[in-house]
Amino acid sequence: MKQLSTKVTSNAHGQDSSYFLGWEEYEKNPYDEIKNPNGIIQMGLAENQLCFDLIETWLAKNPDAAALKKDGQSIFKELALFQDYHGLPEFKKALAEFMEEIRGNRVTFDPSKIVLAAGSTSANETLMFCLAEPGDAFLLPTPYYPGFDRDLKWRTGAEIVPIHCSSSNGFQITESALQQAYQQAQKLDLKVKGVLVTNPSNPLGTMLTRRELNLLVDFITSKNIHLISDEIYSGTVFGFEQFVSVMDVLKDKKLENSEVSKRVHVVYSLSKDLGLPGFRVGAIYSNDEMVVSAATKMSSFGLVSSQTQYLLSALLSDKKFTGTYLNENQKRLKIRQKQLVSGLEAAGVTCLKSNAGLFCWVDMRHLLDTNTFEAELELWKKIVYEVKLNISPGSSCHCTEPGWFRVCFANMSEETLDLAMKRLKEYVESTDSRRVMSKSSHERIKSLRKRTVSNWVFRVSWTDRVPDER
Repeated sequence: MKQLSTKVTSNAHGQDSSYFLGWEEYEKNPYDEIKNPNGIIQMGLAENQLCFDLIETWLAKNPDAAALKKDGQSIFKELALFQDYHGLPEFKKALAEFMEEIRGNRVTFDPSKIVLAAGSTSANETLMFCLAEPGDAFLLPTPYYPGFDRDLKWRTGAEIVPIHCSSSNGFQITESALQQAYQQAQKLDLKVKGVLVTNPSNPLGTMLTRRELNLLVDFITSKNIHLISDEIYSGTVFGFEQFVSVMDVLKDKKLENSEVSKRVHVVYSLSKDLGLPGFRVGAIYSNDEMVVSAATKMSSFGLVSSQTQYLLSALLSDKKFTGTYLNENQKRLKIRQKQLVSGLEAAGVTCLKSNAGLFCWVDMRHLLDTNTFEAELELWKKIVYEVKLNISPGSSCHCTEPGWFRVCFANMSEETLDLAMKRLKEYVESTDSRRVMSKSSHERIKSLRKRTVSNWVFRVSWTDRVPDER
C-alpha cells in the first residue's frame, strides 16, 4: 500500500533547480572573512542588508515598540493571546500608507482590502488558490524568479506558461509575446486565468515601462482574465526614476472602480524594501471582495504574529523615519549597484542596464564555449566550484538565451563584493589567456600544415617537371 502522497514523493517542488543547488553548495562551504576566506561567496541571495543601521537606530530610540509596551505599559499579554486573522488594524493602516509613500502618494490603498500573509511566497500561493483551479494556467514573462515554480504550482496544481522575452529589446514584454503565450496555453489545452509579473523585475532589476503596464491591462481586459503584480521591490527603485505601479495605470485609465480593477491584484512584502525576510510579512491587495474574504480565511494557515505587527506598525507610522529610510535605501542601493557594475566591467563583463532591485542581470555569453544551455551550466559550475561565487544561471530563471546570470549585490559588505569581483576578474583573464593560447596553438598547427602541404606540392610539381635530374 502506498504510504506517502504523490506530492511528497514527486519532484514537483523544483528543489533540483540549479538555483537551489547553488545555495546548497554555498551552505557546505560559506565564505567568512576570518574563518573561511576561501569559501563560496553568496551572490544568489536577493537580500537587502544595506540599511540595518537605520532600523537599529530607530529601535534604540523607540524601546517601547521592541519591548511590547504602549505608553510605557506592557501589552505583552494582549499581544500574546489569540488574534483573529484579519490582522491588527493599526498595522494594516501603517502598511497601506507605506505602500502609498513608495508610490509618491499618487494612489491610495484601502486597509480593509489588504490581506496579511507570511511573506510574498504565501501571498502569491494564496492568490493562486483564489483565482485558479488545478490545471489552470498563469502566463509569466521570462526570465522570472525561479521560486515561482514552487510558489505558484507545487501545492495549488496551477500551471505556468512562459511569455518569452528577448534581449533584443531588453527583455521587455511585447504584444506578440503575450499573444503567443496565450495561444501556446490553448494548444496545451490549458485555461488561462491570468498574467503574473514582478515589477520591478526579479531577475532583471528593471521596472516595467508604462507601455508594458498599459499593454498588460489592455490584454487582461480583452481576455477577461486576472493580472497579479508582485511589487515587493517597489521601494528599491534608485536613480531619478519613480516607481510606476499597476495602480498608477488603473488610475490613469480611470479604471479604479471598474470590473477590470477587480481582476488586478497587488502582492507586497517588507522582505526586500526593509530587508526583513525573517519577519515573514507579506500582503495581498485586491478590489475583489470575494478574493479578500477568501484570502483572509486562508491566511490562518500563515499568519503574521501580533508581536511583529505591533513592532512594525510603530516603525511604519513614523513618517520621518520612513521618508529618511526610503531615500537612504535607494541611495545606498545605487552606490552598491554601481560598485558591482564597475567590478564586472573591469572583468570584461557587462549587464543589462537596471534601475531597481538587489541584483543585476549579467551577460556572460562571451564566456560560453558554445551557445547552449549545457555550456551555461558548465560555466556556472566553474564559477561556483572554482571561482567560488554562487550566482544564478539564466536557465534557472527560464531565460530563452544561454549565458545570462543573476548576480546579487546587497547581501554583503563592500569588501566582500570587491573580493568577489577580484575572483571573477582573475577567472575571466585566465580563461581569455587559455583561449588565446589555444587559438595561437591552433594557428601554429594550421600554419605548419599549410607549409607542409605547400612543400609537398612544390616537391611533387618540381619532380614532375625535371624527372631526369634525379
